[in-house]
Amino acid sequence: MLFKIAIKNLLGAKLRTWLNVFVTALSFFMIILFSAMYDGMREHAKQVTIDTEIAGGAYWHPEYDPLDPMTFEDAHSALPGDVQLLVDQKKAFPVLVSQASIYPGGRIMPVIMKGIPPGQNIVNMPTDALSGHDDIAIPVLIGKGMASDTKLNIGDSFTIRWLDTDRTYDADEGTVVHIMDTENFKLDMSHIWIPLKKAQTMLAMEGEGTYVTYEKGLPPVQDKGDWIPRDVKYLIRDMEALIEADEPNAAIMYIILLCFAAMGIFNAQVLSIFRRGREIGTLMALGMTRTRVVGLFTLEGGLNAFLAAIMTVILFGPLLWYFGNNGIWLGVDYSDGAMGIIVEKYLIPVYSVGLVVTTTIIVSIIVLIVSYLPSRRIARMKPTDALRGKVTV
Repeated sequence: MLFKIAIKNLLGAKLRTWLNVFVTALSFFMIILFSAMYDGMREHAKQVTIDTEIAGGAYWHPEYDPLDPMTFEDAHSALPGDVQLLVDQKKAFPVLVSQASIYPGGRIMPVIMKGIPPGQNIVNMPTDALSGHDDIAIPVLIGKGMASDTKLNIGDSFTIRWLDTDRTYDADEGTVVHIMDTENFKLDMSHIWIPLKKAQTMLAMEGEGTYVTYEKGLPPVQDKGDWIPRDVKYLIRDMEALIEADEPNAAIMYIILLCFAAMGIFNAQVLSIFRRGREIGTLMALGMTRTRVVGLFTLEGGLNAFLAAIMTVILFGPLLWYFGNNGIWLGVDYSDGAMGIIVEKYLIPVYSVGLVVTTTIIVSIIVLIVSYLPSRRIARMKPTDALRGKVTV
């Protein structure tokens, strides 16, 4: 019976009911969309990094720290037995990392110089562009961001200076043979890529490497010496940390949206109790207990949440589907790494069952609470006062 009365009351309220339902549905929509955007950002950054840089994981020289260029000088050695075996089987490739300085257009710029095998096909980089240039002293591969910073184009030459393993400075002429367009700014900014054999010869580090990247699905090797295995989870921890650091900003937006929905329902309940005093008194005079009257008003609030969920599917569902397939234009191109994270021009939200269910439960619980709070006052009302319209809320 309570359910039928609650439905009748909601439909009788007309515009007020649908405004409350719309505000609650908008909260559903915005919370799901913002959460899905963060999940999409995380997933995209992870996939691009795995595709272009990490593959299945890596083995690092014990002295190597990619965030500390001062370690590059000592972070090199011959590859351990089983790691070298992976390289020989074309299941992994080594990279030799060193500091260098370049002089484009008479300016000096510090860079990270990395030697990589041109024939590798484990990560999605156009390293094959480095092969077949026997007439060039040092073939160089750079990214679009680096090309923009240095004002270099394909075919341009510039001086490269480096420090070899004997602590002797040397220099030669490098020539840009390819400019890659990659979403992974970590392969681009302040990086130059040259053939591995050339780098080993230049640095007097024949047969050595700084880290080895291996393909997906390989088990850990046994003979890795003192080299350190790094899995995918470890190698993407910086991006995870950046996204998690920004999530409190999203939480503030969630709270604001929830407050809008809660205030709408709360005000509607207070107004209902104030305007429906005679109805409440009549129900109690006819024998309905105070508990059932409170339950009636709380049920009306719960039905608001239910109707809001339906409206979200009908009204905002197509919009969520469109964003999930076509992405959301962010208004700014972050492909240059200015944001410190890999972000696509069109951010594609990633929806999950857990996200939708959790959002629905949280919003529904809050709506039920704010529906119940003003309804408690009914328990202290006298039927005679309610019938006479003496209602205080």
